[in-house]
Amino acid sequence: MKLTADGNFPRWLRVLSFVSGLAIFVASLAIEWLPRWIRMFCFLLGFGMMAIGGFTSRAHMLHIKPFDNSYKKARRTYEVDDRDKSNKDDTQGGA
Repeated sequence: MKLTADGNFPRWLRVLSFVSGLAIFVASLAIEWLPRWIRMFCFLLGFGMMAIGGFTSRAHMLHIKPFDNSYKKARRTYEVDDRDKSNKDDTQGGA
C-alpha cells in the first residue's frame, strides 16, 4: 500500500484525512469535559488534517503533483556546464 500515487495522495487517503480532520475538529468544539489544552490541540490537529486533505484534493483537481521529485529534473536544466561557460568566454571576450 503506497501513500503517494503519481505525485499526490490517493483518493482514499485524501478523503480519510479530510473526514477524520473534520470529526476531530467538531469533537474538540463539542466535548466540554476535556481540559482546555487537549481541546485546543485537537482543534489544531483537526484543522491541519482538513487543510492537508483539502490542499491535496485541490492539487489533484488541478493536476499538480505536490509530492513529486520532478523539480530535480528542472533544476538540472538550469545548471551551467563548465565547458559551455568557457566556450562563451572565449567567443565573447577574445582579443
